[in-house]
Amino acid sequence: MLEHGGRLGEAARRYGIPREQWLDLSTGIAPWTYPLPTPPVEVWQRLPEEDDGLEEAAHAYYGFPALPVPGSQWALETIPRLLPPGRVAMPWPFYAEHPHAWQAAGHRIVDWRQEADYAVCCQPNNPTGLSFSRAELLAKAERVRLLVVDEAFLDATPEATMIGVADHVLVLRSLGKFFGLAGVRIGFVIAPTPWRERLRAQLSPWAVSSPARWAARQALADHGWHMVQRERLHAASSRLAQLLSCLGPTSGCAFFHYLPTHRAEAIHAVLARSAILVRRLHEPPALRFGLPADEPQWQRLQTALGTLT
Repeated sequence: MLEHGGRLGEAARRYGIPREQWLDLSTGIAPWTYPLPTPPVEVWQRLPEEDDGLEEAAHAYYGFPALPVPGSQWALETIPRLLPPGRVAMPWPFYAEHPHAWQAAGHRIVDWRQEADYAVCCQPNNPTGLSFSRAELLAKAERVRLLVVDEAFLDATPEATMIGVADHVLVLRSLGKFFGLAGVRIGFVIAPTPWRERLRAQLSPWAVSSPARWAARQALADHGWHMVQRERLHAASSRLAQLLSCLGPTSGCAFFHYLPTHRAEAIHAVLARSAILVRRLHEPPALRFGLPADEPQWQRLQTALGTLT
């Protein structure tokens, strides 16, 4: 497995601090989880059924037909295997699972600005939080046979989506980040019918569990909660940017902020000794900070940052 945020048990062992004492800001997952009600007993007793209303709920939320899959990780690993090997344009720095999956399928990774057969990006980018303009993504789509846009962090700014712009543009979404339901392991591929059916044929029977399908239906249909979540994500992101300004300029999105710095290792260690875990990136050296959930967490982060300046 490639290195990711959220390795809290490893940090606890390394620094000798009990797991329950940590403030984990390493993942970029929204700290406010969708408040799922208690599921009915049959959710646990019955095998998943595709006519349970989930695809209709996803269509209503995304505005386009969507294929439920067992996490967007499944999709990003499967799509490269369905294509002839070629050159794949990707930005840098970038979410490491994408180049890993394409290289494993025999493709060659090239710089985002180079000519390529295919292109893959995150919108906004992970880990920098920077967004591509719609014009740039449309121009890229015109020059490749397939464009895959991972919109894991886009639910807070849905107006920037690339859903439905062309038959050869595939959009990946997940309930992990915006809804704070990473453990449910459900995602969606939003794409025209030929690609949805091509990917559906790769799914094993009952690939998405009944509890995951039930949870997704509840979360996708709660429009009032969506509005509240977007407002507090944007407010918290602005506050985080201001708090981190003492360390240098950052970039970011509604879920996290990215701090490029040659002091990344030292800052990471100082925060860890205060039981605050942030994501450390090695090339280029940088840190990624997720959002605190409440005022005590904000004060704890502010106090720790004060020791660095």
